[in-house]
Amino acid sequence: MKKIKQRNKGTGYLGSAWGAQTFFLFITLCIVIIVSTGMGYISISSADVLKIITAKLTGKNAFLSGMDALFPVVVMDVRLPRILTAAIVGGGLALSGCVFQGILLNPLADPYTLGVSAGAAFGASIALLINFSFIGSYSVPLFAFTGATITLLFVLYLSSSSGGVSSNNLILSGIIVASILTAGLSFLKYLADEHVSVIVFWLMGSFGSRTWGDVGITLLFVMIGFSISLFFSRDLNLLAMGDRTASSLGVEARRVMLMMLITASLVAAVCVSVSGIIGFVGLLVPHMMRSLTGPDNRRLIPASLLCGAILLLCADTITRAVLPHEIPIGVLTALIGGPFFCYIFRQKQMGKTSV
Repeated sequence: MKKIKQRNKGTGYLGSAWGAQTFFLFITLCIVIIVSTGMGYISISSADVLKIITAKLTGKNAFLSGMDALFPVVVMDVRLPRILTAAIVGGGLALSGCVFQGILLNPLADPYTLGVSAGAAFGASIALLINFSFIGSYSVPLFAFTGATITLLFVLYLSSSSGGVSSNNLILSGIIVASILTAGLSFLKYLADEHVSVIVFWLMGSFGSRTWGDVGITLLFVMIGFSISLFFSRDLNLLAMGDRTASSLGVEARRVMLMMLITASLVAAVCVSVSGIIGFVGLLVPHMMRSLTGPDNRRLIPASLLCGAILLLCADTITRAVLPHEIPIGVLTALIGGPFFCYIFRQKQMGKTSV
């Protein structure tokens, strides 16, 4: 954090990026977490939720006096791990989308542009097909993360040339590799036969049965990715002016671009490995926040992280506690994000959208 402050000294960053908008989003996220935790088949008041969390944090069981003994179990062991995982994954996907759009200078870029989701889906499908359970519940996420990482490395290799890595080459390479993996995924579904429903369910995304271990893993990687992205946020702003201009202002364009691509892709890979395929969050949120904060990544990155957490948590709460039957979270985000994607694409075609 000290380096971040020094890097942004004199820019008014501390007074603007962490100002009223970010504070409002943070408070909103906290409120949504509390309210969402109380919603479900067993209704728990927000006051009781706060008492349970306070009791667990402080170790003072006096806060639980007179309360149903089932409430702390429901909050701490069932709902809160799922809710926090959903919020962290939403923030991570939005963060990745923000970085991708800033690097590739493409308003249609999102965490899956480079085929990361296809790689994760392929890896997870292999684990589900062979019923690999050597490390228990973490087997499928491990295979998904491995598939996403290998896909990223191959895309970077495919798009590299003597002149470095260009945005167009990256996008085209991602599309090519994703198409190949999608075909491979279809073949795996064919091999799965009657067990194909397990693969299809994972591909649609879900936060069911999440644990505190999932919370810890996703939080660690998302916070590391957030710190790196925030540190290079000024460089991202300069890269938007072109590689030559950025280089003349002291930015090592190729190094920064590669660093941010790997960071954003790995954050997305971790999120996808935990939750399954959840689309459009990385596309929607940066556009929503850019209209409020402007294009400055020093303000846009933290705002996107918080807004992504709020958006995905609200969507998961709707599927879990509002709808009569729970549907995969990826279906709901696709229904919301699809029309918005069409709108953004149309605006880009008319030359009205910029990064």
